[in-house]
Amino acid sequence: MTVPGQRAAPGPALAVSPCGALWVRVNGRPVQLRVSGAMWLEAERTLVAADLHLEKGSSYAARGQLLPPYDTPATLARLEAEVRTLSPRRIVLLGDSFHDARGADRMLPRDHARIAALAQVAELVWIVGNHDADGLDDLPGRRAADWQAEGLVLRHEPTPGLAPGDVAGHLHPCAKVVAVRRGVRRRCFATDGARLILPAFGAYAGGLNLLDAAYDGLFQSPPVACALGADRVHPLPFARLRPD
Repeated sequence: MTVPGQRAAPGPALAVSPCGALWVRVNGRPVQLRVSGAMWLEAERTLVAADLHLEKGSSYAARGQLLPPYDTPATLARLEAEVRTLSPRRIVLLGDSFHDARGADRMLPRDHARIAALAQVAELVWIVGNHDADGLDDLPGRRAADWQAEGLVLRHEPTPGLAPGDVAGHLHPCAKVVAVRRGVRRRCFATDGARLILPAFGAYAGGLNLLDAAYDGLFQSPPVACALGADRVHPLPFARLRPD
């Protein structure tokens, strides 16, 4: 799927878009991997993001570990920017949208209003994650264990073993490479062309190196790490990755 203004990219990637996003095929379906860390299903006009971990800062504050309380506004601002750019019909959030079950209760009214505004312009689907299983009941939109999208199944946690069409979050993949004699670590998408794992979208969400044993057995072949740069997604061959 190369179009004017795009250039070819390696591995399962199809093309780099002028906006810096990367088109790949996952189980035969073209999907766009966005610089924000979200995925775009153009045919269904569906925006997908994983692991927002809203209210992580307030969760830490409640335990006496103070973080600047800016993670929820910053994360919602990035999601809103994608909505303004893409005008999706549907937004699917792949679980752990809140850092814990009380996150929605701690969220400020103005941030509740921002979520309500998103639900006014697109169908909002909350996939249930392990962090927020009991904290989504009073939010606009619908709850679901997973979401089917023509050859893809959108869920929170990757199905163990080989699962073509599986699109998940949960693991917060990151890629580390050595560039100009120093290590560079970035959040990344991970795909072998059969399945896809999304990076965490949340401002305060951490990351797990793609070389970690938690990824063993999930890919048919060594995955490409599609790392998030400042203005484009960089496809990195698995051989270039380094441990933390």
